[in-house]
Amino acid sequence: MSCLRLIFAIFLPPLGVFLTVGIRFSFWLNILFTILGYLPGIIHAVWIIAKHDAEPRY
Repeated sequence: MSCLRLIFAIFLPPLGVFLTVGIRFSFWLNILFTILGYLPGIIHAVWIIAKHDAEPRY
């Protein structure tokens, strides 16, 4: 699933963030970053996905 989210993060950054965290502040922030510039949206999406995957699951 992580590879698919990363592919979405490259082509549609808000979709990659949505699949990772849902509709939360990070999603809306990513939409803003993507509107302001496509590259900041991609960087933020990859960072959110990597951070979420690194969190321990209990």
